[in-house]
Amino acid sequence: MGSSSDWPTMEMAVAILAELDIPFEARVVSAHRTPDLLFEYAEQAVGRGLQAIIAGAGGAAHLPGMLAAKTLVPVLGVPVASRHLKGQDSLLSIVQMPKGIPVATFAIGEAGAANAALFAAAMLANTDPALRARLERFRQRQRDAVLAQDLPPVPG
Repeated sequence: MGSSSDWPTMEMAVAILAELDIPFEARVVSAHRTPDLLFEYAEQAVGRGLQAIIAGAGGAAHLPGMLAAKTLVPVLGVPVASRHLKGQDSLLSIVQMPKGIPVATFAIGEAGAANAALFAAAMLANTDPALRARLERFRQRQRDAVLAQDLPPVPG
């Protein structure tokens, strides 16, 4: 994430990854305040075995795009809600990447963070049968929770 203030959003991704028993790193790497660290992190991603990077950032939100420019590891961008523009600025900064440097972009906020983690899990599950089974069980629990909802009868 670009700042520790992004943690309340990004912890949703961490929760999903932990639930699915997917190893992860959670780090603050700022595109603007620590650009050298960002370049080092991105350039070493493949060597460390990273298969996806979920990058959350708010405001100008350059972190996902700069990471994508410096590594071939797929980058999944999560726009973090900003104070004044409610994440619209973050979303546009991440989604409007120039042709040739892709960043998969998700919804603003917690739903985007959770879905980025689930998307990463689905990518990894293509070559990991045990993860595929855990992801299938996760989806089944979601279905079961919806089906278990008991709404009051409709008058009439």
